[in-house]
Amino acid sequence: MKKHNFSAGPSILPQEVILKSSQAVLDFNNEGLSILEISHRSKAFIDVMEQARALVLELMGLEGKGYKALFLQGGASTQFLMVAMNLLEKRAGYLNTGAWSSKAIKEAKKLDDIYEVASSKDANFNYIPKGYDIPKDYDYFHCTSNNTIFGTQMKSFPNSPIPMVCDMSSDIFSRQLDFSQFGLIYAGAQKNMGPAGTTLVVVKEDILGKVSRNIPSIMDYKIHIDNGSMYNTPPVFSVYTSMLTLEWIKSLGGIKAVEELNEKKAQVMYSEIDLNPLFKGFAAKEDRSLMNATFTLENENLKETFETMLKEAGISGVNGHRSVGGYRASMYNALPIDSVKALVEVMSELESKA
Repeated sequence: MKKHNFSAGPSILPQEVILKSSQAVLDFNNEGLSILEISHRSKAFIDVMEQARALVLELMGLEGKGYKALFLQGGASTQFLMVAMNLLEKRAGYLNTGAWSSKAIKEAKKLDDIYEVASSKDANFNYIPKGYDIPKDYDYFHCTSNNTIFGTQMKSFPNSPIPMVCDMSSDIFSRQLDFSQFGLIYAGAQKNMGPAGTTLVVVKEDILGKVSRNIPSIMDYKIHIDNGSMYNTPPVFSVYTSMLTLEWIKSLGGIKAVEELNEKKAQVMYSEIDLNPLFKGFAAKEDRSLMNATFTLENENLKETFETMLKEAGISGVNGHRSVGGYRASMYNALPIDSVKALVEVMSELESKA
């Protein structure tokens, strides 16, 4: 029996994507070669890369608007430094909403001056700050759209007078946004787009080339754009599987259709958290993530019983991060609503036993 996979990442993939990618491991496109061994310079893979990059811009509604999509390596963590190397000349503003934005700030500070425009650290990041000002004379403003660990999500974005950079690692392609409001978006693939190994960067070309520093070639967005994400050997399998996932999203009806499904899953999950007296949500209600529901068990004496019930129901990956404790149900795009209902059923059954 396939388990109900609530892992925060690497996370669940669509079953049809797993089947297609596993077939490609044996024989990719009847080439007589595995996707794991095919040359990244072959026409067959170049077509994959071009299709993946085109689908990104199509799904985001950014075609013909001056944006380029890149598939790079090093995870979102490398982007913490890469963003600053390419965009930070004098000073940048950062919104601090959790562990990953804190790490982004730490890396950017190695290059130049960083100003925290606002932070929710005072409440262990259980809310999204609001009502802050973004200085007009800064190089860029950086935010994290969804905070996997703490279960918060930005429901709206500020009208930034400077280029806005967003880490969308845990909610990329999960909801409709005006993506043209961002100068640069980056996201690790391993939550909503594919397996671990590649990182998506979507950048508006006209924000590049404005820093005075000499950027190392491997860290220079312009060089990766000029080489079509092929400056060095790309993570072939991860890019291919991401392409399949993007095709799957398109086949469902695009981001709009996916968002509707995600909202239904979140409604089922949060209703149980709010109605069941044994559980308490961690994030402020107005900032709750559609992707990651964080909650605690009010009676620790029931912990062993609850976790035994979860195991018996085939539910995996709901342990919370050590920063929050408790539990975390990650409901990424590929998670079926039946899995959410299975978790809710266990929570409800625990209440009846208590």
